[in-house]
Amino acid sequence: MKAISSLLAVIICTLILTGSTQASSPEKTKSNVSIEKIEDNLLEGLKSDNLGLRISTAYYLGEYKTERAVMPLIKMLHSEKEESARIQAALSLIKIGNAKGAYMVKQAAKFDDSKRVRNFCTKFYNAYLKMNKN
Repeated sequence: MKAISSLLAVIICTLILTGSTQASSPEKTKSNVSIEKIEDNLLEGLKSDNLGLRISTAYYLGEYKTERAVMPLIKMLHSEKEESARIQAALSLIKIGNAKGAYMVKQAAKFDDSKRVRNFCTKFYNAYLKMNKN
């Protein structure tokens, strides 16, 4: 009985060690997904009917500094009904650092219907000016 228990313990330890070494092998952890495909999917996410998805997508487009997202984010800044979505679009445009996007954030700081959005856009645009002071 003791021999079977010892053998079982050795087998379990071997399986655990083998499994952990295979999990860390480079072949298993490599990703074949390109940044371009990720950006394509994020750009599609901006077209969703789901508000949370649109806001999250705008956030990640800003994090990735996706230049192709400038025009869709400008559209979002102008036409989105929800303040939080317009604010996120403005922040992402500033993170991308595109001059046209920054200009549109400046315009939103002056002309958006919402005081909250105008205040955030003003802060974002001022931060953009400080970052790009040369």
